[in-house]
Amino acid sequence: MTRLLADADPARWVPVTGRGFRGGRHRKAAIRMLLSGAGMSQGTPGSGFVSWVANRAATAMMRRSDGRLLAWVWKDDPDRLAALAQVQELTPQLRTARAMMPMQYDDTEDFRSPYLGTGEKLVMDMPQSERALLTATYTWDTGTQLVTLQAASSDRERFRTMLPAIEGLARTLRLSDDLEVGESNILRLPPA
Repeated sequence: MTRLLADADPARWVPVTGRGFRGGRHRKAAIRMLLSGAGMSQGTPGSGFVSWVANRAATAMMRRSDGRLLAWVWKDDPDRLAALAQVQELTPQLRTARAMMPMQYDDTEDFRSPYLGTGEKLVMDMPQSERALLTATYTWDTGTQLVTLQAASSDRERFRTMLPAIEGLARTLRLSDDLEVGESNILRLPPA
């Protein structure tokens, strides 16, 4: 099984998945940020039960998904910034969904990682509505997997100042296969 690894700076980030998990306050802040980005925040009519179910599902998923999903929150203010990294198998359906994304997702820049090679970076800091989150997304297509790091923030004034820390985290992402010695005959080369 392919797993994600990262070396998040402990002075800036608190992990809410995997080893180093720090507890409820940070996990709740990350889930709140992710749910509000998905339009499931509390306060919307009829959203209470859906938000509660999504919160419980996200909590269970974060606890059990070490390696396929990694999440962090900003250490100084967990409600200000959350980052979520994931690895997915590149199925034909996922390729189709990526090809059908709205036009504003075409404004990507190249982004180099020492472990994953050249990927794409997309910063969306011009929100469409008052409640929309600002996001920075980093994506790498390895041919068989899609590695994505998405950071979300509601802090319009300081989002751009946090981008160097987000990019530093993105550059530490790497993949690891759980293989025994001699189990595979695949030669892996570092990214070009």
